[in-house]
Amino acid sequence: MTHITSIEGNRQLLDGGAMFGNVPRPVWEKWIAPDEIGRIPLACRCLLIEFGNGKTALCETGIGAFFEPKLAERFGVQTPERHLLLENLARHDHSADDIDYVILSHLHFDHAGGLLPTFKEGRNRLVFPRAQFLVGEKAWQRALQPHSRDRASFIHELTNLLVQSGRLIRIGVDPLPQDLEGRIEFLESEGHTPGQMHTLFHGTKQKVFFCGDLIPGLPWVHLPITMGYDRFPELLIDEKSNIYERAVPENWWMFYTHDPKSSGSHIMKTASGNFEPTDVQFSFEQFSI
Repeated sequence: MTHITSIEGNRQLLDGGAMFGNVPRPVWEKWIAPDEIGRIPLACRCLLIEFGNGKTALCETGIGAFFEPKLAERFGVQTPERHLLLENLARHDHSADDIDYVILSHLHFDHAGGLLPTFKEGRNRLVFPRAQFLVGEKAWQRALQPHSRDRASFIHELTNLLVQSGRLIRIGVDPLPQDLEGRIEFLESEGHTPGQMHTLFHGTKQKVFFCGDLIPGLPWVHLPITMGYDRFPELLIDEKSNIYERAVPENWWMFYTHDPKSSGSHIMKTASGNFEPTDVQFSFEQFSI
C-alpha cells in the first residue's frame, strides 16, 4: 500500500494581482484575503510518498530558507531563518537522509529552493544527501538557459550542484529508476513554464496528480483563472481542460502546492459545464492510495 502525506515548507507572500492575472481585485480578494500591501499568503506544500516497497519520494521542496534577508523580505518568505520543510519532515518521523527520490516539476525557486540549506549555512551543498533528483529534460534546459522574463525565478548555483551530486536524473534522457516503474506517470505542460513535469501517482485504489503551477490551488481550478507569472495563459487553460478530461472520470486526487488552506480535492464538472473542486482535503496525513 502507498501512503501520501502533505508536508509544508516555508510559506511566502506574493502580490495577489500577479497570482490572479486578469481577475479584478474585488473578485480575487474574496477568495484569498490580501495584506495591507496587496500580497496573499501562499503555501509551498510538498508531497511525501511512502511506497509499499519501503522507498520514499518527495514531490518538490518548496521555497526553503536560502534567500538573503533582503530577498526573503521581498518575496515574503515566512520564518526565513529556519528550514521548515526539514523540520516538518522530522515531525513526521523522516529526515532528509530518508528520501530516496526528489521529483521536481520545474526549477523555479519556490519549488526547488528547499534543496538548499538556510542562508546562514550557504549554498554549497544539497540537503538531501542520498536522494536521486528527477527533473524533466525540457525544464532542465530552461533552467540552464532561462528567458530574460523568468531568469530571476531560477537559482544560479542549483544546476551545478545537481550535476555535481551525480544523482541527477533527466526524464526524457535517462531511464526511470526501476523502483518507480508502474507507480508513476509524468505529464508535461507548457503554459506556466516550458516542460513543467507533473507527477501522476498510481495507487492501488486511486491516483494522485501533483498540480504544480498548472493549478496552484482551489481558485485556479476554474478554467479561466491563470497567473500573471504564466508564460502562455491561453495554452495553460487548454492544458487544464485536457487534464480534467482524465481527472474527472478517473476521480483523481489533485494535490495543490500553493493553496494557503487546502492540500487537495477531487474535481467535478457541473451541469453548466464548469469545473469545481469537491471533497476538499485540508491535509493528507498517511493517506492510503
